[in-house]
Amino acid sequence: MIEFDPADPPRSSTFLIEGTRVPVARALPILLRDEHWGPRARQALEMVAEGRLVPAISPGGYDMWRITGAPGEFFDAIADTLPRTPAAHLVVGGPEYASMEPQKLDTSATLRITVDFDAMQLRASMATDVLAIRRAAMVWHPLERMLDTATPGDIVLSDAEVGELLGAGVRLLTEAGIQVRWPAEVVRDLTASAVLSGSPEAGRFDLGWQVELRGQALTPSEMGMLAEAHRPLVRLGEQWVLVDPALARKARDRILDPLPTAAALGAALTASTEVDGEQVPVVATGWLETLRERISDPDAGPPVDPPAELNASLRDYQLRGLRWLDRMTALGLGCCLADDMGLGKTITLIALHLLRRGPMLVVCPASLLGNWEREIRRFAPGTPVRRFHGTARSLDDLDGVVLTTYGTMRVDAETLAAQQWDLVVADEAQHVKNPGSSTAKALRTIPSAARVALTGTPVENHLGELWAILDWTTPGLLGTLPRFVARWGDSPAGLAPLIRPFLLRRRKTDPGIAPELPPKTETDRPVALTPEQVGLYQALVAETMAMIRASSDMARRGLIMKLLTGLKQICNHPAQYLKENSPVLPGRSGKLELLDELLDTILSEDGAVLVFTQYVTMARLLEDHLTTRGIRTQFLHGGTPVPRREEMVDRFQNGSAPVFLLSLKAAGTGLNLTRADHVVHYDRWWNPAVEDQATDRAYRIGQTRPVQVHRLIAEGTLEDRIADMLRAKKNLADAVLGSGEAALTQLTDDELAELIELRETW
Repeated sequence: MIEFDPADPPRSSTFLIEGTRVPVARALPILLRDEHWGPRARQALEMVAEGRLVPAISPGGYDMWRITGAPGEFFDAIADTLPRTPAAHLVVGGPEYASMEPQKLDTSATLRITVDFDAMQLRASMATDVLAIRRAAMVWHPLERMLDTATPGDIVLSDAEVGELLGAGVRLLTEAGIQVRWPAEVVRDLTASAVLSGSPEAGRFDLGWQVELRGQALTPSEMGMLAEAHRPLVRLGEQWVLVDPALARKARDRILDPLPTAAALGAALTASTEVDGEQVPVVATGWLETLRERISDPDAGPPVDPPAELNASLRDYQLRGLRWLDRMTALGLGCCLADDMGLGKTITLIALHLLRRGPMLVVCPASLLGNWEREIRRFAPGTPVRRFHGTARSLDDLDGVVLTTYGTMRVDAETLAAQQWDLVVADEAQHVKNPGSSTAKALRTIPSAARVALTGTPVENHLGELWAILDWTTPGLLGTLPRFVARWGDSPAGLAPLIRPFLLRRRKTDPGIAPELPPKTETDRPVALTPEQVGLYQALVAETMAMIRASSDMARRGLIMKLLTGLKQICNHPAQYLKENSPVLPGRSGKLELLDELLDTILSEDGAVLVFTQYVTMARLLEDHLTTRGIRTQFLHGGTPVPRREEMVDRFQNGSAPVFLLSLKAAGTGLNLTRADHVVHYDRWWNPAVEDQATDRAYRIGQTRPVQVHRLIAEGTLEDRIADMLRAKKNLADAVLGSGEAALTQLTDDELAELIELRETW
């Protein structure tokens, strides 16, 4: 464990290494080898190598070397030790900045700028010692001429030097402890903002520079004077003004490339846009500013009454969601309703359709077709609804609501795109989170007056998924994907003003959202491996790790994935790993024994349970085992036909089969299974968001009983280790959340061995 203890000056800082305080200079070789401090120390050294080292004065008035633009005290502590060599005094002209002992300096050094209005020249002078001038000249080179004059400390600045001083020069001198005082007769308070103006009829908005002096916009004649000026000192009205050459160029080239409507709205919401590769402040005017104010607050605007044809009473938060959807779609703006699973996104969209009344296309997973049709017939009786799915699909006499699947939409996009849709809805929109997929591309070809995405997980892995959804609902709002990631990837917190108007996110735990929902209890259930499982686990680890250590690249990654899959199957049941036909199941798996105990208790209390597994083979083994025990069960997987799915949901909901086995991928979204008061995750998906979606099949609006979630975890195994990391949110957990098991293929052999090692807990 290494701890940094900053001090003034920075070279007096120390590092606490294994209980011993070590000065920075001696600690540097150790820091470079440390996993945490090494990358930062190397970054500091690279900055010094780039020539970013300058002399400065510490807060306490001591000599110090610092890195310009360094992100913290640690970097200055490293930099302050490096130049202190016997040759350093030749550069700075004295013992200051060369000695390891702190040197107290005169901190009153000031660079004074005066103006000769007759000659229209600016003069720089420093009434101080040569050392201060030398220090200043090291960070701003034009001041070197002061040392060449008979009386050091006085030079005339060229126009180019004044412009340079107005820009980076002041910052560099300030960092070095040199104050810059400008003449009282002139001001340097000119600022420039990019201004957006226009109306949507043109399909674009004009972008140009507006220059202000102390908050007041310059008049057209003043802008003309500024544009024509070729010197950094300009007379504007009764005031002499110092003008940065870059700002003068903005006055000359006032008109920039126009922005399309969506991009202009994004700029108005964030109050910034990109010009020549840099973010600049933006001021929106007219129609655009009115629109920005109108959509910034999702709860703003007059209330919306639910349509008379809606055969249901909407909850307060659903009414607010309907008002938001109605306002956004009426403006022609797409949006994403990202409420938690089970909060009633479907009924809210049905109400929106009844308000708008135009033909609506709903694209959803196959498992949700029946749910959408039942909900429409129940809550909007009399509304025409049809499925565009299967062999006999037609869009003749288009009216009401059309339901289709992502698969059908992909292969028949041309037919769907030929229709005049009022609204296109993408349910479980995370299915098109990859913008390069054929499904996402097909969805983009279907035109409509407005688009709405529905998802409980707008971001599962990375911000690119959010971009994919919102770039479909409102194309162009977020710019291109590379620019979006480059701008927001490291600081997503700043996204809020841009995203908030287009994405409404409510959670079950939010105050006032779903107070009628009963409590949910989540429990990790550790189980011991049987002796058979222990033997198989250890043998697979030993055999495969030897192969992994001897392989490289693609072969190594394939072996790791095979190892992880095998270990998880062993933890489930030896019969799954060994691919046994007609196996004997009892007594061979700790998980199966615990599942039997849980089911005995649940069923004795007239409960119902969902059992999720990612392996179809394991689900079939469980189905055979429970049938042998006389327990009524059923199994839903990816190959289950849509009509059969609906029958199985009805059968479970009416109590005919109290145990429902489900494939996590096929049944993790969309199903309404509120008969269940228990959820068992037989094996882990290693992505809490996916598991939560599966749990929400039971824990949703309509659930009246407390829900208990049981996660089965084999003790001492890979499962145990991953569960710990997910709970603690350690570094590796972030990688697992992002790309699941594939992230583990990037581990070193030693890291992998430590992760999968079987540790005794029995």
